[in-house]
Amino acid sequence: MQSLKVKVKTLGNFKGELPRYQTSLAAGFDVRAQLEEAVVLRPGERCLVPTGLSFEIPPGFEIQTRPRSGLALKQGMTVLNAPGTIDADYRGEVKIIMINLGGESVEIQDQERVAQLVLAPVWQAELELASHLAESDRGAGGFGSTGRA
Repeated sequence: MQSLKVKVKTLGNFKGELPRYQTSLAAGFDVRAQLEEAVVLRPGERCLVPTGLSFEIPPGFEIQTRPRSGLALKQGMTVLNAPGTIDADYRGEVKIIMINLGGESVEIQDQERVAQLVLAPVWQAELELASHLAESDRGAGGFGSTGRA
């Protein structure tokens, strides 16, 4: 497993320990809610959950915000813009957009693990204007054009 040093800064609202990978081969590390008081989300509601962290991400990388599978399965809680992107030049606080897609209200407690962050490589496209594109077997078919199964 490869690793890369990423600087992390704790902000004034941060409590507890730095995030860490829960297992040796985990792709993401969990971040915790940094709340003054618990937040209750009714079905369909969303909120912005502060993490109290900011990062110095190396050029050529991003950090993606992703849902935690246990929260999604058991409570219907997910990250609304999954995966969200934290760009290498962003230095502000990382906040997680949470939404309750379940059928019951969910309470988010201070220090609860709410999302996972994944460091990922980024390639920037060099867009080249073209009057036509190479043919492919699929062509312009989309939105279920290849069948359901």
